[in-house]
Formats: sequence, structure tokens, C-alpha cells
Amino acid sequence: MTQAGEQATEFARLALDRGLTVAVAESLTCGRLTSALGAAPDSASWFRGSVVAYHPEVKRRLLDVPDVPVVSETAARAMATGVRALMDAAVAVAVTGVGGPDPQDGVPAGSVWFAVATGSEVLAEHRRFDGGPDRVLDATVGHALHLLLAAAKSVRAQNP
Repeated sequence: MTQAGEQATEFARLALDRGLTVAVAESLTCGRLTSALGAAPDSASWFRGSVVAYHPEVKRRLLDVPDVPVVSETAARAMATGVRALMDAAVAVAVTGVGGPDPQDGVPAGSVWFAVATGSEVLAEHRRFDGGPDRVLDATVGHALHLLLAAAKSVRAQNP
């Protein structure tokens, strides 16, 4: 099993144990994070769904991202909050970034913003990953799953 698969399986156990539901908003990873979670055990019980919003206008229309650069803390926070509300989930994670190999809108390749939204807070974090696009995407999925695990450990079952 891959590291992402192991993390998703661990998240599945925690989600089931704690009665949590999860939603995902992803751009950079274009469905990879959704695939990892969907392949985890009993995902139909806890995985509410995802929005793969690759185009900026989709982020704005579906996830209420304001008119800001889409690779930013503000965009990541809005994506996580928006998908959590849209999917009626207890916790949501969002990723937006530049996979490379070239910069985008002045943002260097490998630059990724993450956000995790729960009923009580929205945490955002920036990372910069080295390597080509595939390595950046793998690292992004792994870190997003890491953040979900941390959130699952701190959030109790709740009505979203």
C-alpha cells in the first residue's frame, strides 16, 4: 500500500470511530486526493464528496473564493470553508498551488496552500515542495492527508 493509501486508511478509522464526515476541495491535485480518500475503507460512510475546481472561475462560483490570486492563503481558506458548507461535512481540506515545472502568476513551482476547516476554525498552511510536477502532487496529497489526520484527532463527532 502507498503512503497516501496508509494515511487515508488511518483517516478512515478515525472518521468512523469519531463519527466524522469529510469533504475535499482540490485544484492542484486534480482529483488525486479525492481518489486516495475514496479508496479508503468504508468511504461511503464518511466521505461526503469533493469539488475539483481547476479553473479560477469554478473556485469563485462553487466555493465562494473571492477575487484574489487562486494560489493564496485567502483562496485556500475560502475553498475549505466553501466545500465544508456545500457538502455539509464536519471537516474539510483544500489544496491550491503550482505544480510546475514553471511558475504561475509569479508564484514559484512547488508552492502550495492548504486549509482545513472544522466547525470551530479554519487553519491554513503554506508549503514549498521540490521536484517535478509528479513529486509536488504526491507531496501535496500526502501533506493534505496528514492535516486531515491531525484534524480528525482534535475534532469530536458533531453536527456540521
